[in-house]
Amino acid sequence: MNRENQSTVSEFLLLGLSRKPQQQQLLFVLFLSMYLATVLGNLLIILAISADSRLHTPMYFFLCNLSFVDICFSSTSVPKMLTNHILGIQTISFRGCLTQMYFFIVFTNMDNFLLAVMAYDRFVAISHPLHYSTKMSHQLCALLVIGSWVMSNLNSLLHTLLMARLSFCADNTIPHFFCDVGPLLKLSCSDTHLNEMMIVTEAALIMMIPLAYILASYIHITRAVLRVPSTKGKLKAFSTCGSHLTAVSLFYGTIIAVYFNPSSSHSAEKDTAATVLYTVVTPMLNPFIYSLRNRDLKGALRKVMGRTCS
Repeated sequence: MNRENQSTVSEFLLLGLSRKPQQQQLLFVLFLSMYLATVLGNLLIILAISADSRLHTPMYFFLCNLSFVDICFSSTSVPKMLTNHILGIQTISFRGCLTQMYFFIVFTNMDNFLLAVMAYDRFVAISHPLHYSTKMSHQLCALLVIGSWVMSNLNSLLHTLLMARLSFCADNTIPHFFCDVGPLLKLSCSDTHLNEMMIVTEAALIMMIPLAYILASYIHITRAVLRVPSTKGKLKAFSTCGSHLTAVSLFYGTIIAVYFNPSSSHSAEKDTAATVLYTVVTPMLNPFIYSLRNRDLKGALRKVMGRTCS
């Protein structure tokens, strides 16, 4: 079968979040505001960490990478949606759709891996404080981040190539605001068994192994904290993990709701709402989550904002 017969659909229609004009205007303003807040908030985190030498530690190195990934994560879907609204179009080319899906998977995986790496950092800091500087060396931190990028791109490449081999014949309407794996598989008029099997096995492992490691890390962290004699010491130890736990709950809670629930419980509206949470809302909230309870980071942010204003 030649390439022309495999992909007779040359473009897709992204229906977005609503078809009502008044709701579309409101959603445009809302998503534009959230996207600007995401970019500004995460850029401030990156600038604050880069400018303050006291924050040049493994924890803030990983947080800096997470902020960069969150900017890219939102940028894979929101700008296209806003542009389509301004221009009054809903189309995205076949290649553009696969490209958007590729980067969406990359940055989803990067968030996943970085949250696991940050859990490991907190585990070493609390359970082995005397050996923290030797265990969390600059070389290991760099290797963990580079390894995350390599794994994320390989995983994304696999699913993109599997999607590219499918046929899309008649229906080209995606009831979503970006090209996600699930809605695309539903539109295919060829056998999607291999794609679905890889999602259930390989993709599930990519997501669930880091989550299992995060949970195991926090079990060990809790045991170590409970051995601390003073109440003040326990609260201080738990407070260093509170922000990370909040981010983990937001990210994995919505991921599991969308991709790992029985198909009978799925609906386009519920899946889209849950996707908005982890693609737009969570990246926007992360700067607030990590800065509100962190004195060092708040101090660095004040310095950066003071310099900007002056």
